[in-house]
Amino acid sequence: MAESGTGVPGYVLRAYRGAPDHEAMAAVRAGSAEHDGIDADSVVEGLPDAEEIGTASAALADPARDQVLVEHDGAVVGYAAVRWWRERDGTQLYLHRGHLLPGHRGRGVGSAMVAWAEEHIRRLVAEQGTAETAVLGANAMAGEREAARLLTDTGYQRVFSLVELELPDLGALPGPAEPPAGIRLGPIGPDSYRSAWRTVVDSYREAGFTEEWPYARFVAKAEPACWRGAWQGEEMAGVALCSLRARDRTTGEVEELSVRDRSRRLGVGRAVLLAGLCALRDHGAARARLYTGTANPYRSYDLYESVGFRRRNEYVRYRKPLRG
Repeated sequence: MAESGTGVPGYVLRAYRGAPDHEAMAAVRAGSAEHDGIDADSVVEGLPDAEEIGTASAALADPARDQVLVEHDGAVVGYAAVRWWRERDGTQLYLHRGHLLPGHRGRGVGSAMVAWAEEHIRRLVAEQGTAETAVLGANAMAGEREAARLLTDTGYQRVFSLVELELPDLGALPGPAEPPAGIRLGPIGPDSYRSAWRTVVDSYREAGFTEEWPYARFVAKAEPACWRGAWQGEEMAGVALCSLRARDRTTGEVEELSVRDRSRRLGVGRAVLLAGLCALRDHGAARARLYTGTANPYRSYDLYESVGFRRRNEYVRYRKPLRG
């Protein structure tokens, strides 16, 4: 896209230009951190540097088309991006996420960014033929009060939130828990990938707002060094998929903790979680993080808190009908 007006004097929207923009985009995030209460160590949405901005941009379907930068007097003061995926119930979610320096808020610039995103999404929907299932979505952290107000004023409604928790000292873990009778714990190797994937996918069968997770994507991102499984006979009963963060190898993440229906309330979840956390510690992690939905029906909070996790952040998802 060429430069276009925002309706606000002195501000223009322009296309993303690749690597030369990454430092300026990272500066927008850094310049918003204190005002918005950003947790730089978050595994959901932290404080990315220029390299990580580049990685996130490259992951978009068309980086030059699916994001836009905001300039004021020739300087980048904000940017927004759009991505999309299909959820398990067939919903095609188009998510936009914007960032704007605090000193430029309250002038109508944020509204112009949302308007750009919605217009772009409508073009994508027309091209992709997804009008029957398409929904607009947006994210805001609990501390991003202006963003939340902008979204609700524009017709978005809060639909769910993710809560991030931290275990600050893996060294304080007592060690692996004794598994329940008949349960065997151990690493997850390639011959068990499909069983592990199926265990996670099946655990989300009744969960709303969850993205489809094809097996090919699971395998492509497999980092099994700290994955641990629980077996009941030959059948996998539960998994803890843990990994070290690429940016900071002293921080581990519990990416998935899943237990099959018939194995719940037996202590399998606690045993396999502790096994995964001990694996993280053995591989050099000093702390661990994870996130879970607030609507989780399995009382996961009780389990996480029982081993030392404490709440740190909340991330809210908003939605709006495509025609609304």
